[in-house]
Amino acid sequence: MTVVPETNIRPWSVKIADTLLSECIDGSHPKIANKWGYVAGMTLLALERTSKWSGDPKYSELVKRHIDGLIVADGTIPTYTLEDYNLDMINEGKNLFPLWARTGEAKYERAIQLLRTQLKGQPRTSEGGFWHKKIYPFQMWLDGIYMASPFLAEYAKTFDDPAGFDEAARQILLIEQKTRNPQNGLLHHAWDESREQRWCDKTTGRSFHVWGRAMGWYAMAIVDAVEHFPVDHPQRGQIMGIFERMANALARVQDQESGVWYQVMDCNGRQGNYLEASASCMLTYALAKGLRLKYLAELDRSVVERAYAGILQQFASEDEAGVHLHRICHGAGLGGKKYRDGSYEYYISEQVVSDAQMGVAPFLLASIEMERLNMERLNDTEQVR
Repeated sequence: MTVVPETNIRPWSVKIADTLLSECIDGSHPKIANKWGYVAGMTLLALERTSKWSGDPKYSELVKRHIDGLIVADGTIPTYTLEDYNLDMINEGKNLFPLWARTGEAKYERAIQLLRTQLKGQPRTSEGGFWHKKIYPFQMWLDGIYMASPFLAEYAKTFDDPAGFDEAARQILLIEQKTRNPQNGLLHHAWDESREQRWCDKTTGRSFHVWGRAMGWYAMAIVDAVEHFPVDHPQRGQIMGIFERMANALARVQDQESGVWYQVMDCNGRQGNYLEASASCMLTYALAKGLRLKYLAELDRSVVERAYAGILQQFASEDEAGVHLHRICHGAGLGGKKYRDGSYEYYISEQVVSDAQMGVAPFLLASIEMERLNMERLNDTEQVR
Protein backbone atom coordinates (compact mmCIF):
# COMPACT_ATOMS: atom_id res chain seq x y z
CA MET A 1 0.00 0.00 0.00
CA THR A 2 1.26 3.45 -0.93
CA VAL A 3 0.52 6.13 1.63
CA VAL A 4 0.43 9.86 1.02
CA PRO A 5 3.19 11.52 3.11
CA GLU A 6 2.19 13.51 6.16
CA THR A 7 1.93 17.24 5.45
CA ASN A 8 0.01 20.19 6.86
CA ILE A 9 -1.87 20.51 3.57
CA ARG A 10 -4.56 18.00 2.67
CA PRO A 11 -4.03 16.70 -0.86
CA TRP A 12 -6.68 17.47 -3.43
CA SER A 13 -7.46 13.75 -3.72
CA VAL A 14 -8.37 13.55 -0.06
CA LYS A 15 -10.37 16.78 -0.17
CA ILE A 16 -12.41 15.58 -3.16
CA ALA A 17 -13.00 12.13 -1.65
CA ASP A 18 -13.97 13.63 1.71
CA THR A 19 -16.45 15.90 -0.04
CA LEU A 20 -18.06 12.83 -1.62
CA LEU A 21 -18.26 11.16 1.79
CA SER A 22 -19.75 14.28 3.37
CA GLU A 23 -22.58 14.14 0.84
CA CYS A 24 -23.60 10.62 1.86
CA ILE A 25 -26.95 9.96 3.49
CA ASP A 26 -27.28 6.88 5.71
CA GLY A 27 -23.94 5.59 4.51
CA SER A 28 -24.44 5.90 0.75
CA HIS A 29 -24.11 8.64 -1.83
CA PRO A 30 -27.50 9.70 -3.20
CA LYS A 31 -26.22 10.29 -6.74
CA ILE A 32 -25.01 6.72 -7.17
CA ALA A 33 -27.02 4.68 -4.64
CA ASN A 34 -29.07 1.77 -6.01
CA LYS A 35 -27.64 2.32 -9.50
CA TRP A 36 -25.64 -0.24 -11.43
CA GLY A 37 -24.10 1.93 -14.09
CA TYR A 38 -20.98 3.41 -15.56
CA VAL A 39 -20.92 6.74 -13.70
CA ALA A 40 -21.42 5.07 -10.33
CA GLY A 41 -18.76 2.55 -11.31
CA MET A 42 -16.19 5.24 -12.11
CA THR A 43 -16.95 7.10 -8.89
CA LEU A 44 -16.53 3.99 -6.76
CA LEU A 45 -13.33 3.06 -8.60
CA ALA A 46 -11.93 6.51 -7.81
CA LEU A 47 -12.82 6.09 -4.13
CA GLU A 48 -11.24 2.63 -4.02
CA ARG A 49 -8.02 4.09 -5.40
CA THR A 50 -8.17 6.89 -2.86
CA SER A 51 -8.12 4.30 -0.09
CA LYS A 52 -5.09 2.63 -1.59
CA TRP A 53 -3.30 5.93 -2.13
CA SER A 54 -4.16 7.57 1.20
CA GLY A 55 -4.05 4.45 3.38
CA ASP A 56 -7.49 5.30 4.77
CA PRO A 57 -10.02 2.41 4.53
CA LYS A 58 -13.10 4.62 4.91
CA TYR A 59 -13.32 5.18 1.16
CA SER A 60 -13.17 1.49 0.25
CA GLU A 61 -15.72 0.78 2.98
CA LEU A 62 -18.12 3.09 1.15
CA VAL A 63 -17.42 1.20 -2.07
CA LYS A 64 -18.29 -2.09 -0.39
CA ARG A 65 -21.55 -0.73 1.03
CA HIS A 66 -22.64 0.45 -2.40
CA ILE A 67 -21.74 -2.76 -4.21
CA ASP A 68 -23.28 -4.94 -1.48
CA GLY A 69 -26.53 -3.05 -1.97
CA LEU A 70 -26.60 -4.11 -5.61
CA ILE A 71 -25.47 -7.76 -5.57
CA VAL A 72 -27.32 -10.64 -3.91
CA ALA A 73 -25.69 -13.70 -2.37
CA ASP A 74 -25.72 -15.78 -5.56
CA GLY A 75 -23.90 -13.05 -7.46
CA THR A 76 -26.85 -11.81 -9.49
CA ILE A 77 -27.42 -8.08 -9.95
CA PRO A 78 -31.15 -7.31 -9.88
CA THR A 79 -30.82 -3.94 -11.64
CA TYR A 80 -28.69 -5.37 -14.47
CA THR A 81 -29.96 -7.16 -17.58
CA LEU A 82 -27.40 -9.20 -19.52
CA GLU A 83 -29.64 -9.36 -22.59
CA ASP A 84 -29.39 -5.59 -23.07
CA TYR A 85 -25.77 -6.16 -24.16
CA ASN A 86 -24.92 -2.66 -22.97
CA LEU A 87 -21.17 -2.04 -22.56
CA ASP A 88 -21.88 0.76 -20.08
CA MET A 89 -23.04 -1.87 -17.60
CA ILE A 90 -19.62 -3.55 -17.51
CA ASN A 91 -17.89 -0.55 -15.94
CA GLU A 92 -19.15 -0.96 -12.39
CA GLY A 93 -17.83 -4.51 -12.47
CA LYS A 94 -14.27 -3.20 -12.20
CA ASN A 95 -14.96 -2.65 -8.51
CA LEU A 96 -15.62 -6.36 -8.00
CA PHE A 97 -11.97 -7.36 -8.43
CA PRO A 98 -10.55 -5.56 -5.36
CA LEU A 99 -13.59 -6.56 -3.31
CA TRP A 100 -13.13 -10.23 -4.15
CA ALA A 101 -9.38 -10.02 -3.51
CA ARG A 102 -9.96 -8.35 -0.16
CA THR A 103 -12.84 -10.43 1.16
CA GLY A 104 -12.84 -13.72 -0.75
CA GLU A 105 -16.65 -13.56 -0.89
CA ALA A 106 -17.94 -15.80 -3.68
CA LYS A 107 -20.72 -13.41 -4.75
CA TYR A 108 -18.15 -11.01 -6.17
CA GLU A 109 -16.56 -13.68 -8.34
CA ARG A 110 -19.98 -14.84 -9.53
CA ALA A 111 -20.87 -11.29 -10.54
CA ILE A 112 -17.56 -10.95 -12.39
CA GLN A 113 -18.31 -14.12 -14.32
CA LEU A 114 -21.79 -12.86 -15.15
CA LEU A 115 -20.37 -9.72 -16.74
CA ARG A 116 -17.74 -11.74 -18.60
CA THR A 117 -20.58 -13.86 -19.99
CA GLN A 118 -22.16 -10.72 -21.45
CA LEU A 119 -18.95 -9.86 -23.27
CA LYS A 120 -18.66 -13.36 -24.70
CA GLY A 121 -22.02 -12.85 -26.38
CA GLN A 122 -21.71 -9.12 -27.11
CA PRO A 123 -22.91 -8.36 -30.66
CA ARG A 124 -20.05 -7.44 -32.98
CA THR A 125 -19.15 -5.72 -36.21
CA SER A 126 -17.87 -7.84 -39.07
CA GLU A 127 -14.29 -7.38 -37.79
CA GLY A 128 -15.14 -8.29 -34.21
CA GLY A 129 -15.71 -4.87 -32.69
CA PHE A 130 -18.22 -4.74 -29.85
CA TRP A 131 -21.47 -2.93 -30.60
CA HIS A 132 -21.82 -0.24 -27.95
CA LYS A 133 -25.30 -1.53 -27.10
CA LYS A 134 -27.71 -4.00 -28.64
CA ILE A 135 -29.97 -1.05 -29.49
CA TYR A 136 -27.08 0.61 -31.41
CA PRO A 137 -26.38 -2.02 -34.11
CA PHE A 138 -23.00 -1.99 -35.87
CA GLN A 139 -21.84 1.03 -33.84
CA MET A 140 -18.58 1.27 -31.92
CA TRP A 141 -18.21 4.18 -29.49
CA LEU A 142 -15.02 5.35 -27.80
CA ASP A 143 -16.95 5.32 -24.51
CA GLY A 144 -17.40 1.57 -24.73
CA ILE A 145 -13.68 0.88 -24.92
CA TYR A 146 -13.26 2.30 -21.43
CA MET A 147 -16.22 0.34 -20.14
CA ALA A 148 -15.04 -3.06 -21.39
CA SER A 149 -11.32 -3.28 -22.20
CA PRO A 150 -9.86 -2.60 -18.73
CA PHE A 151 -12.37 -5.07 -17.27
CA LEU A 152 -11.32 -7.70 -19.81
CA ALA A 153 -7.63 -7.13 -19.12
CA GLU A 154 -8.06 -7.37 -15.35
CA TYR A 155 -10.19 -10.47 -15.80
CA ALA A 156 -7.48 -12.03 -17.96
CA LYS A 157 -4.83 -11.31 -15.32
CA THR A 158 -6.98 -12.49 -12.42
CA PHE A 159 -8.21 -15.73 -14.01
CA ASP A 160 -5.22 -16.54 -16.22
CA ASP A 161 -7.27 -16.10 -19.37
CA PRO A 162 -4.96 -14.96 -22.23
CA ALA A 163 -7.93 -14.57 -24.56
CA GLY A 164 -9.08 -11.65 -22.41
CA PHE A 165 -5.92 -9.70 -23.22
CA ASP A 166 -6.35 -10.43 -26.91
CA GLU A 167 -9.96 -9.25 -26.83
CA ALA A 168 -9.14 -6.06 -24.92
CA ALA A 169 -6.38 -5.28 -27.41
CA ARG A 170 -8.62 -5.99 -30.40
CA GLN A 171 -11.22 -3.47 -29.24
CA ILE A 172 -8.63 -0.77 -28.47
CA LEU A 173 -6.87 -1.15 -31.82
CA LEU A 174 -9.93 -1.56 -34.02
CA ILE A 175 -11.77 1.55 -32.88
CA GLU A 176 -8.62 3.65 -33.22
CA GLN A 177 -8.31 2.46 -36.81
CA LYS A 178 -11.94 3.31 -37.55
CA THR A 179 -12.26 6.67 -35.77
CA ARG A 180 -8.85 8.34 -36.13
CA ASN A 181 -8.77 11.49 -38.22
CA PRO A 182 -5.42 11.46 -40.06
CA GLN A 183 -5.44 15.24 -40.42
CA ASN A 184 -5.26 15.98 -36.69
CA GLY A 185 -4.56 12.61 -35.06
CA LEU A 186 -7.68 12.82 -32.90
CA LEU A 187 -10.41 10.18 -32.62
CA HIS A 188 -14.01 10.91 -33.54
CA HIS A 189 -16.69 9.95 -31.03
CA ALA A 190 -17.99 6.84 -32.79
CA TRP A 191 -18.10 4.75 -35.96
CA ASP A 192 -21.06 3.16 -37.74
CA GLU A 193 -20.10 0.19 -39.88
CA SER A 194 -23.49 0.20 -41.59
CA ARG A 195 -23.27 3.93 -42.53
CA GLU A 196 -27.00 4.10 -41.73
CA GLN A 197 -26.94 6.73 -38.98
CA ARG A 198 -27.49 10.40 -39.79
CA TRP A 199 -24.66 11.23 -37.37
CA CYS A 200 -21.97 9.59 -39.50
CA ASP A 201 -19.99 10.41 -42.61
CA LYS A 202 -21.28 8.11 -45.34
CA THR A 203 -17.79 7.44 -46.68
CA THR A 204 -15.80 6.81 -43.49
CA GLY A 205 -18.58 5.85 -41.07
CA ARG A 206 -17.05 8.22 -38.51
CA SER A 207 -19.17 10.60 -36.49
CA PHE A 208 -18.67 14.20 -37.52
CA HIS A 209 -16.72 15.58 -34.56
CA VAL A 210 -14.15 14.91 -31.86
CA TRP A 211 -15.97 15.08 -28.54
CA GLY A 212 -13.61 15.83 -25.66
CA ARG A 213 -15.05 13.35 -23.19
CA ALA A 214 -15.02 10.53 -25.74
CA MET A 215 -11.30 11.15 -26.20
CA GLY A 216 -11.02 11.04 -22.41
CA TRP A 217 -12.79 7.70 -22.22
CA TYR A 218 -10.45 6.20 -24.79
CA ALA A 219 -7.28 7.59 -23.22
CA MET A 220 -8.31 6.22 -19.82
CA ALA A 221 -9.14 2.87 -21.39
CA ILE A 222 -5.61 2.48 -22.67
CA VAL A 223 -3.78 3.24 -19.41
CA ASP A 224 -6.23 1.23 -17.29
CA ALA A 225 -6.10 -1.80 -19.59
CA VAL A 226 -2.41 -1.94 -20.48
CA GLU A 227 -1.28 -1.90 -16.86
CA HIS A 228 -2.71 -5.42 -16.57
CA PHE A 229 -1.11 -6.76 -19.75
CA PRO A 230 1.94 -9.05 -19.53
CA VAL A 231 5.02 -7.26 -20.84
CA ASP A 232 5.44 -9.84 -23.59
CA HIS A 233 1.93 -9.54 -25.01
CA PRO A 234 2.38 -9.09 -28.78
CA GLN A 235 0.08 -6.05 -29.00
CA ARG A 236 1.12 -4.23 -25.82
CA GLY A 237 3.82 -2.23 -27.60
CA GLN A 238 1.50 -1.36 -30.49
CA ILE A 239 -1.11 0.01 -28.08
CA MET A 240 1.53 2.06 -26.30
CA GLY A 241 2.70 3.43 -29.67
CA ILE A 242 -0.85 4.47 -30.53
CA PHE A 243 -1.13 6.12 -27.12
CA GLU A 244 2.12 8.02 -27.71
CA ARG A 245 0.90 9.26 -31.09
CA MET A 246 -2.45 10.27 -29.61
CA ALA A 247 -0.82 12.05 -26.65
CA ASN A 248 1.12 14.24 -29.06
CA ALA A 249 -2.11 15.07 -30.90
CA LEU A 250 -3.74 15.99 -27.59
CA ALA A 251 -0.84 18.27 -26.72
CA ARG A 252 -1.28 20.10 -30.02
CA VAL A 253 -4.93 20.94 -29.32
CA GLN A 254 -4.45 21.78 -25.62
CA ASP A 255 -5.64 25.34 -25.06
CA GLN A 256 -2.45 27.35 -24.71
CA GLU A 257 -3.85 29.96 -22.36
CA SER A 258 -5.70 27.74 -19.87
CA GLY A 259 -3.94 24.37 -20.29
CA VAL A 260 -7.22 22.44 -20.56
CA TRP A 261 -9.31 21.12 -23.45
CA TYR A 262 -12.47 22.11 -25.31
CA GLN A 263 -15.82 20.36 -25.43
CA VAL A 264 -15.46 19.88 -29.22
CA MET A 265 -11.76 19.30 -29.72
CA ASP A 266 -11.60 19.73 -33.48
CA CYS A 267 -13.25 23.17 -33.23
CA ASN A 268 -11.04 25.09 -30.82
CA GLY A 269 -12.07 28.72 -30.63
CA ARG A 270 -15.28 28.30 -32.61
CA GLN A 271 -18.18 30.38 -31.38
CA GLY A 272 -20.10 28.56 -28.64
CA ASN A 273 -17.35 26.06 -27.88
CA TYR A 274 -16.18 26.00 -24.27
CA LEU A 275 -13.47 24.61 -22.03
CA GLU A 276 -14.94 21.45 -20.47
CA ALA A 277 -14.08 19.90 -17.12
CA SER A 278 -14.74 16.16 -17.47
CA ALA A 279 -12.68 15.74 -20.65
CA SER A 280 -9.86 17.81 -19.20
CA CYS A 281 -9.78 15.70 -16.03
CA MET A 282 -9.91 12.40 -17.93
CA LEU A 283 -7.12 13.39 -20.28
CA THR A 284 -4.98 14.72 -17.44
CA TYR A 285 -5.45 11.47 -15.55
CA ALA A 286 -4.56 9.33 -18.55
CA LEU A 287 -1.51 11.35 -19.58
CA ALA A 288 -0.20 11.58 -16.00
CA LYS A 289 -0.61 7.84 -15.52
CA GLY A 290 1.02 7.23 -18.88
CA LEU A 291 4.03 9.26 -17.80
CA ARG A 292 4.24 7.53 -14.43
CA LEU A 293 4.10 4.05 -15.95
CA LYS A 294 6.60 5.00 -18.69
CA TYR A 295 4.08 4.43 -21.49
CA LEU A 296 4.92 7.87 -22.88
CA ALA A 297 8.50 8.50 -23.95
CA GLU A 298 8.37 11.95 -25.53
CA LEU A 299 5.42 13.81 -24.00
CA ASP A 300 6.65 16.88 -22.16
CA ARG A 301 5.68 16.70 -18.51
CA SER A 302 4.62 20.35 -18.69
CA VAL A 303 1.57 19.26 -20.71
CA VAL A 304 0.00 17.50 -17.71
CA GLU A 305 1.26 20.04 -15.19
CA ARG A 306 -0.35 22.87 -17.14
CA ALA A 307 -3.51 20.81 -17.59
CA TYR A 308 -3.89 20.08 -13.90
CA ALA A 309 -3.15 23.66 -12.94
CA GLY A 310 -5.78 24.71 -15.48
CA ILE A 311 -8.34 22.34 -13.95
CA LEU A 312 -7.80 23.90 -10.53
CA GLN A 313 -7.97 27.42 -11.92
CA GLN A 314 -10.73 27.06 -14.49
CA PHE A 315 -13.12 24.53 -12.98
CA ALA A 316 -12.52 23.88 -9.25
CA SER A 317 -13.64 25.82 -6.20
CA GLU A 318 -13.85 25.25 -2.44
CA ASP A 319 -16.25 26.41 0.26
CA GLU A 320 -17.52 25.21 3.63
CA ALA A 321 -19.26 22.27 1.91
CA GLY A 322 -16.03 21.05 0.31
CA VAL A 323 -14.67 20.85 -3.22
CA HIS A 324 -16.77 21.68 -6.28
CA LEU A 325 -16.20 21.16 -9.99
CA HIS A 326 -17.89 23.32 -12.61
CA ARG A 327 -18.46 23.42 -16.39
CA ILE A 328 -19.17 19.73 -16.79
CA CYS A 329 -21.05 18.58 -19.87
CA HIS A 330 -23.98 16.72 -18.33
CA GLY A 331 -24.15 14.13 -21.09
CA ALA A 332 -23.84 13.64 -24.83
CA GLY A 333 -24.48 10.78 -27.20
CA LEU A 334 -25.48 9.85 -30.71
CA GLY A 335 -28.73 8.66 -32.24
CA GLY A 336 -31.40 7.36 -29.90
CA LYS A 337 -35.12 8.08 -29.68
CA LYS A 338 -34.57 11.80 -29.15
CA TYR A 339 -32.16 11.82 -32.05
CA ARG A 340 -28.70 13.28 -31.46
CA ASP A 341 -27.23 14.13 -34.84
CA GLY A 342 -23.58 14.55 -33.83
CA SER A 343 -23.41 18.10 -35.19
CA TYR A 344 -21.29 20.82 -33.64
CA GLU A 345 -24.49 22.59 -32.61
CA TYR A 346 -25.65 19.44 -30.83
CA TYR A 347 -22.50 19.01 -28.72
CA ILE A 348 -22.52 22.61 -27.50
CA SER A 349 -26.26 22.52 -26.76
CA GLU A 350 -26.09 19.89 -24.02
CA GLN A 351 -26.57 21.11 -20.46
CA VAL A 352 -23.49 22.32 -18.55
CA VAL A 353 -23.59 21.56 -14.82
CA SER A 354 -21.56 21.57 -11.60
CA ASP A 355 -20.61 18.70 -9.28
CA ALA A 356 -21.86 15.88 -11.51
CA GLN A 357 -20.07 12.60 -10.80
CA MET A 358 -19.20 12.45 -14.50
CA GLY A 359 -16.67 15.18 -13.79
CA VAL A 360 -15.94 14.74 -10.09
CA ALA A 361 -14.78 11.11 -10.44
CA PRO A 362 -12.15 11.85 -13.11
CA PHE A 363 -11.10 14.93 -11.12
CA LEU A 364 -10.39 12.60 -8.21
CA LEU A 365 -8.55 10.14 -10.46
CA ALA A 366 -6.48 12.94 -12.00
CA SER A 367 -5.59 14.29 -8.57
CA ILE A 368 -4.37 10.90 -7.38
CA GLU A 369 -2.23 10.45 -10.49
CA MET A 370 -0.72 13.93 -10.26
CA GLU A 371 0.13 13.34 -6.60
CA ARG A 372 1.72 10.00 -7.44
CA LEU A 373 3.67 11.52 -10.30
CA ASN A 374 4.91 14.35 -8.09
CA MET A 375 5.92 11.94 -5.33
CA GLU A 376 7.93 9.86 -7.78
CA ARG A 377 9.77 12.97 -8.91
CA LEU A 378 10.54 13.87 -5.30
CA ASN A 379 11.82 10.36 -4.66
CA ASP A 380 14.00 10.52 -7.77
CA THR A 381 15.41 13.85 -6.62
CA GLU A 382 16.21 12.45 -3.19
CA GLN A 383 17.99 9.48 -4.75
CA VAL A 384 20.13 11.79 -6.87
CA ARG A 385 21.16 13.70 -3.77
